Amino acid sequence: MQTTIRIIGIDPGLRRTGWGVIETLGNSLRFIASGTVTSDGEMDLASRLCQLHDGLAEVVHGYQPHEAAVEQTFVNKDATATLKLGQARGIAMLVPARAGLRVAEYAPNAVKKAVIGVGHGEKQQIHMMLKVLMPKAEFKGNDAADALAIAICHAHNRQAVTSRLAALAG
Repeated sequence: MQTTIRIIGIDPGLRRTGWGVIETLGNSLRFIASGTVTSDGEMDLASRLCQLHDGLAEVVHGYQPHEAAVEQTFVNKDATATLKLGQARGIAMLVPARAGLRVAEYAPNAVKKAVIGVGHGEKQQIHMMLKVLMPKAEFKGNDAADALAIAICHAHNRQAVTSRLAALAG
């Protein structure tokens, strides 16, 4: 007997962290919700990280996912921006982990390949495929759309990832 699994995908960012919640049963996907947690750019870094933490904790508590997936950070030319993104990503991993969820990580190219079939693509292609895969999906902006794509990537890869995480924990 198959069980419905609720997955939260998280697209970390210091200004905007996208989140998307889906359910998967076998090969079917169902949209639950999506949105963005924002931080106040006028505040100090620690306060902004607290805002992201509290916002994501509220989402995780409200939607009660079974599993979580977070996009891996890519390194860009600005080392300071990369470090700040890494700190936001730490929050994105900490919140579901503190809620008792296993957290899978996916490279941006793996997410795109899972959703649009190739590792490189435009945001509009992701938006279009989200609507094809989940016609009732609603998302405002790229951050929420990317988070849904991360959740879908995990839905497609979760058996292998779950087995690997269980082996590491056991």
